[in-house]
Amino acid sequence: METAAAAAASAAPRPGQIRRSTAARATPSSRGDWQTTCAAILATTNKSKSKSIKADHAPPAELDLLPVSNLPRPLSISDLSPAPMHGSQLRVAYQGVPGAYSEAAAAKAYPSCDAIPCDQFEVAFQAVELWIADRAVLPVENSLGGSIHRNYDLLLRHRLHIVGEVQLPVHHCLLALPGVCRELLTRVISHPQALAQCELTLNAMGLNVAREAFDDTAAAAEHVAAAGLRDTAAIASSRAGDLYGLQVLADGIQDDAGNVTRFMMLAREPIIPRTDRPFKTSIVFAHDREGTSVLFKVLSTFAFRDISLTKIESRPHRHRPIRLVDDANVGTAKHFEYMFYIDFQASMAEVRAQNALAEIQEFTSFLRVLGSYPMDMTPWATSSSSS
Repeated sequence: METAAAAAASAAPRPGQIRRSTAARATPSSRGDWQTTCAAILATTNKSKSKSIKADHAPPAELDLLPVSNLPRPLSISDLSPAPMHGSQLRVAYQGVPGAYSEAAAAKAYPSCDAIPCDQFEVAFQAVELWIADRAVLPVENSLGGSIHRNYDLLLRHRLHIVGEVQLPVHHCLLALPGVCRELLTRVISHPQALAQCELTLNAMGLNVAREAFDDTAAAAEHVAAAGLRDTAAIASSRAGDLYGLQVLADGIQDDAGNVTRFMMLAREPIIPRTDRPFKTSIVFAHDREGTSVLFKVLSTFAFRDISLTKIESRPHRHRPIRLVDDANVGTAKHFEYMFYIDFQASMAEVRAQNALAEIQEFTSFLRVLGSYPMDMTPWATSSSSS
């Protein structure tokens, strides 16, 4: 017993040695030594815990465990972030059927995208809001037919943002079934604007036939092909003729060669405005004060800062279309209430644009920025829409 105790006492370190060893572990000579010590302690602790857990909870030998690599991957923030501006993964909604000019505009805005046809403008808005599509490309104005008012109203009703614009030259063709000549035609069908844009040319061709409106230019071509109508021609793009097996009776029948449609590119989130390239900003505002004085102040705000306006559009106020004005001298008058849409050439990253909107907000009852986005600076090519 005494011999064993003496051996244990001789084997145990002296108190001074214990303090030195503890101090050496607690205060290493450098940060690297401290990190190495912590890593060694953690590895030892984990190893001992792992052995204990395996011993206590070892699975039965016959249990077939699912490999970790086959488990579903949790969603990350990258799965919910907006898709890139360009690329083949983008799903772009447009109004119409394949072969429509809107499809060509979507392809120009987002090359190699997955174009999703929609039967109505509002369906395209909803497709983006419900994450069925990443973007939408919809027309807002035509150089001959003017504004597409429906889309201006939908811009205010939905919470999508304008992230870009694309201008597409319109190249109309007269399409019919193979073997049909002009003398056999009794009617021409197409979108109302397409019919109006080709009226003079059709008269000059001697086509005194009935003209019927259709929902879409490409849909009219599809209808002629599907129904096998040999007495009917459609006005649409040459691509629509290729898709539906129609021949081109006449090419470029629009009355004005400068027929261009401007499309807006919509997304759920706005883009960050920049100043290194030309930008355009779209706003909508309303006022509850008298007459044109507020509109004059808004225009003066832009003129004072040398900001050019590219468009101004008025639409009736949906929730308050009529305003009553009482005057003791002249009686009661009724005036229409309007919402005003304005496009101006400036980026919201510019101080002058920020100051202009801050001043406008002081004398308007409602102001909303629809988007600040790069301008389409590509040169127009008349044949681009038909290629």
